[in-house]
Amino acid sequence: MREKISSELKTAMKAGEKRRVETIRMIMAGLKDKDIEARGQGKAVSGEDILALLQKMVKSRKESLEIYEKAGRADLVAQESEEIAIIQGFLPSQMSEAEIEQAIAAAIAETGAASIKDMGRVVGALKGKFAGRMDFGKASALVKGKLGA
Repeated sequence: MREKISSELKTAMKAGEKRRVETIRMIMAGLKDKDIEARGQGKAVSGEDILALLQKMVKSRKESLEIYEKAGRADLVAQESEEIAIIQGFLPSQMSEAEIEQAIAAAIAETGAASIKDMGRVVGALKGKFAGRMDFGKASALVKGKLGA
């Protein structure tokens, strides 16, 4: 993952893509922060940690995007949209609604979940298998609906 990010930065710099260079540098700065934090705890940054960082960056930009849209700031909306697209380029492809439904049904069967009390186990199983490919906010709501019904 790190190599891909570095090579994309070099490509963007050669092509003179200013927004892409800025965004990738922002990703690399976030990775450095994660490295420093992990080193302090005696750990190493895993691929899952990198995916989590990228998802957090996308989520943050989506929240900003909504605020800018309400404020009527088309210039900032365009900037945030571009950054979201660039960051998402490093994430694995997202699962469709149907795939999420199937994964939830399989996780419920796998964990033997019967009530809302088992929701944590089901979501934990999903996070273990589908990190970076699923929006766990939406997935949690769907799991809650299935277990609560």
